[in-house]
Amino acid sequence: MVKLGISLPQFRHFTPGADVVAAARAMEEIGYDSLWVFERVLVPEDQSGPHGLYGVPGLAWPDRYSGVTDALVTLSMAAAVTDRIELGTGVLVVPLHLPMRLARQLATLDAASGGRVLAGLGTGWSPDEFAATGAVPLTGRGRALDDFLDIAAAVWGPDPVGFATSRYRVGAAEIGPKPARRIPVLLGGAGKKALARVARRGDGWLASATTPDMVRRKLAHIRRLAEEAGRDPATVSCTVQIGTMDLTTSAETPRPPYAGDVTQLAGDVVALAEAGADHVYITLPAATDSVKELIDRAAEFHQRVRANL
Repeated sequence: MVKLGISLPQFRHFTPGADVVAAARAMEEIGYDSLWVFERVLVPEDQSGPHGLYGVPGLAWPDRYSGVTDALVTLSMAAAVTDRIELGTGVLVVPLHLPMRLARQLATLDAASGGRVLAGLGTGWSPDEFAATGAVPLTGRGRALDDFLDIAAAVWGPDPVGFATSRYRVGAAEIGPKPARRIPVLLGGAGKKALARVARRGDGWLASATTPDMVRRKLAHIRRLAEEAGRDPATVSCTVQIGTMDLTTSAETPRPPYAGDVTQLAGDVVALAEAGADHVYITLPAATDSVKELIDRAAEFHQRVRANL
């Protein structure tokens, strides 16, 4: 059965502490399999040219991206008040972090939560975020992700830890804590290089803005590449984010991807599962105005999905 997840309330119209705690507890009680956070560190006033959303010239950033809470702090609050539910990042922009520090943060969270972390990772796209916080230039983001995967594998593995990249080096050292389990690494992206990296190095593909038909085709491509790389293609999972900022019923024919009310979106989960997705999560906080509304809609969504799957 496909796993079902939901995003935590990170937007500024929620209260960072109380609403996160209330939502996390409620989602575990409802029966969700996972909680998710995303990373957004700023919203530029100049959104022209490459400063537009996803690098598309002039494409406006959503107002709700302003004041997004820190991903790992938010996930840690949720971990502290839950027992079972998995804790996913969708995604952490790896090049905005120092790699060993990020590896230790994820290991600590996994150890503290009893082995519940799902490390969803990406390369990022915003030149403004890279200029503000990036440890590497935007042009080096792919290499930075590869370096992190090497460093994390060493840090999460047995002591003594040793690694060497073009920027970082450890000869031999004890580095802890160790994660409670081997942390699953889910890699985002849909381009040629990103999908090839998933096939070579990821435990799974974390897809967003991806229709069921695209999931079917791209997942088959990833698994072919994995087999060519000597991996068992069946071990490469697929997690899909349903991104929604509006729960209004859609009367359009054909209906745009992931537009509509809770019932229509529940049908999308069924279609994604049929296309090969193992895990689907929905960004309901972006479409609700209070934690009460979030919990009520989440309960309805969960019930409708499970009635069909």
